[in-house]
Amino acid sequence: MTGRRPAELEAAARTLGDRARAFQGDVADMDSLGSLFAAVGEEEGRLDILVANAGVIASSPIREASEEHFDRMFDVNVKGTYFTVQKALPLMRVGGSIILVSSCLATKGYPGHSVYNASKAAIRSLVRTAAAELVSSGIRVNTLSPGPVDTPIIEGQVGSPEAAEAFRRQAAGHVPLGRIGRPDELAAAALFLASDDSSFSTGMDLVIDGGMTQL
Repeated sequence: MTGRRPAELEAAARTLGDRARAFQGDVADMDSLGSLFAAVGEEEGRLDILVANAGVIASSPIREASEEHFDRMFDVNVKGTYFTVQKALPLMRVGGSIILVSSCLATKGYPGHSVYNASKAAIRSLVRTAAAELVSSGIRVNTLSPGPVDTPIIEGQVGSPEAAEAFRRQAAGHVPLGRIGRPDELAAAALFLASDDSSFSTGMDLVIDGGMTQL
């Protein structure tokens, strides 16, 4: 696992157990990414599964969006994901699986999220091309596109527990199943794409959004 916040990384590693390794880094920084995959290569020698799920989200109407707002999301969501894949490839072998996390909003015209939505649509496009390029190498590439999921990113967006609960209720109102998703439901979908259970799938988009974009 890699991420910018050491405390959260170490807590996640402890939760997963002794086989988990945490590397502090920033996917938008090329030197940091290079150090990460150098460490993976030195310690493990190969990489079987890559899940690129680092992402940031912020809202702004198009009329008010700043260059900083744009760069922040594209640097992490697009640039970081693109070069994560590129730098991982020398370690991947036949049978490898790459999973890039997009969003159901990549296909929605959701007001106030033009930059975020565009960044996630770029991920969906990248998966198609990467899957086509890597099919001859025996490496599968797929997209996982969540709907609203109950994670701490909600509090980070809205700023208070009360506002977070209001956001959860509002988001659930857009989901045909009547609730937002759970992290374990996304993990199960990622496991499917990572495993041989999806051995006949590449270039696909697995949408886990409670029917939000499908019904």
